[in-house]
Amino acid sequence: MSSRRLVGASALLLASLTLAACDAGSALTGGPDDEPTSSSSGGATAAPKPAGRVATNVKRGATVGVDKVVEVTAKNARLTSVTLSSPSGAVDGAIAADGARWTASDRLEPGETYTVKALAEGADGAPVRRTSRFETAPLSLQQQTYPSVAPLGGETVGVGMPVVVSFDVAVTDRAEFERHMKVTSQPAQRGTWHWLSATEAHWRPARYWQPGTKVSVDVDVNGVAAGNGIFGQEDRVVDFEVGDAHVYKVNAQTHQMKVFSNGKLLRTLPITTGKPGFTTRSGTKVIMEKFDRKRMNSETVGIAAGSADAYDIDDVQWAMRVTYSGEFIHAAPWSTGSQGHANVSHGCTGMSTADAGWLYDMSRRGDVVEYTGTDRPMTLDNGYGDWNASFKDYAQGSALR
Repeated sequence: MSSRRLVGASALLLASLTLAACDAGSALTGGPDDEPTSSSSGGATAAPKPAGRVATNVKRGATVGVDKVVEVTAKNARLTSVTLSSPSGAVDGAIAADGARWTASDRLEPGETYTVKALAEGADGAPVRRTSRFETAPLSLQQQTYPSVAPLGGETVGVGMPVVVSFDVAVTDRAEFERHMKVTSQPAQRGTWHWLSATEAHWRPARYWQPGTKVSVDVDVNGVAAGNGIFGQEDRVVDFEVGDAHVYKVNAQTHQMKVFSNGKLLRTLPITTGKPGFTTRSGTKVIMEKFDRKRMNSETVGIAAGSADAYDIDDVQWAMRVTYSGEFIHAAPWSTGSQGHANVSHGCTGMSTADAGWLYDMSRRGDVVEYTGTDRPMTLDNGYGDWNASFKDYAQGSALR
């Protein structure tokens, strides 16, 4: 072989080895997840990463209802911050762990202009911004229903106290409202809602509250559709406590009241209850309100002025209401001769002034009074009559059953 041909072959071999070495180096520094890069030698061109996008579930400039829960979503991007605000304040929300969605934690207020501002980081590292505005439809007071709650915040009540939520405008979609009404307690106790009407819902545990229970009521209905174009007006959160277990047992046949506290009999009091024609109701009643003095007029319970049974007493002492229909426990010094012996009242439970004052001082709203000995039954809707049904039957009053 000539020297020229030998040198040429050597050069060709050297060039081949150099090219192989370059290819091997590229494989070592790259990997399966690397984007292809452009090359002056005509290699494959890298596909650009898709641009990030941010969107909301409310069209820009739209008018929406207050029950709208605003969401912001990101595609090919990760949300880093979102604000939803109006002149009245901001609406809180949370970004999902994967950064793909932000969801408002509350609904909206009527007649407001809201601004959504969202910032995300695109898959290509570029910032993605979106700002949009929309309005909510105005609502009159007749189109909103306000929830009032009993007990009051911070109140200590008896073991028979139900949670009472009253609405000033009727709720047609009771199931939707009930989904947003929660009662929790420590210690936990099983219970249920029961709708007495379109404007009143009660919640009671399966048994009397345990003494010392701490209870929280969360009526989260602001902006919730109540049906017929009505919406919840405001959220309510009320916390209360349960005191000692006061249970008073009244027997209309023996004309006595036995007073128990936490299962211990404290005293047995002579009493009088309703005479024929004004029979006191048997069943479980709950003290609803207390008055150190109260005017009692027979016209308020359907007894006409001037009739033989009419009465009008200005200052009845130590009066505690147990029914809407007018039954009270109170001092009745005019009937002490009959107390413990006969039933002579118009349906109330009367006792001496001293005994009534003692009982009044120890009692609180929610204490239980269990009546026996008459043929006239108590009903669920006559006061806090919630305990006059088995728990199974009471639960049938839930809109979610």
